Amino acid sequence: MNSRPGFRHRAQLAELMDGPCARDELRGCLRDIARLNRWFLSHRPVLGWLKLVVPASTTRPIHILDIGCGYGDGLRCIERWAMQRGIALELTGLDINRDAVAIAAEASRATSKICWIAADALSYEPVRPVHFVVSSQFTHHLDEPDVIRFLHWMELHAELGWFVNDLSRAAIPYHFLRLFTKLARLHSFVQFDAPASIARAFVRQDWQRMCAAAGLAAHSVCIRPFQPARLCVSRRKLQ
Repeated sequence: MNSRPGFRHRAQLAELMDGPCARDELRGCLRDIARLNRWFLSHRPVLGWLKLVVPASTTRPIHILDIGCGYGDGLRCIERWAMQRGIALELTGLDINRDAVAIAAEASRATSKICWIAADALSYEPVRPVHFVVSSQFTHHLDEPDVIRFLHWMELHAELGWFVNDLSRAAIPYHFLRLFTKLARLHSFVQFDAPASIARAFVRQDWQRMCAAAGLAAHSVCIRPFQPARLCVSRRKLQ
């Protein structure tokens, strides 16, 4: 990264993985992002929330839709969690990048029942009811108007609630990831994109403003930090 962003406002940076590239190049990038997710316990906030909201027993499978699923490691983690507890889930991963969807499918075990779909989340119409929508490290790829559209979309389609698991904009994690990704010799895309993601991420005040613009009452939305360097936004709908 050639310039050092400030952190009062979001940096206007384009991530390399969002541009055109060969499938093999994207595969290497996504694998190393999955490694970062594992090392820094990135899926822990989603699993913790699901433990609270998913019933231990139900007469019908609970359908969870993961938006911006990327390599699919988040959904596979949810699948393992549910199998260990005997919880019946239907899992769908959606990503706008067809290569990412193909890579996620090939990285999954043959016994996996996850359904993978290539589509634009903001125009996607689910063919069957969705109980929970989750996303991880997706919203920082959007500008504010599209995040507000995404909040509207989740409100419309998530019957029981939704959970946004993303990064928080701050200097220390930005500089840490600049050094760590180089020392770990991660994919060149990740060496640029990981700190860029921090610089592009939202902070609490941003989420408060966007949720208000989406018509969500402040008391109905939980905005909670998780370490390291994560800020999660969730809503559980009362039945």
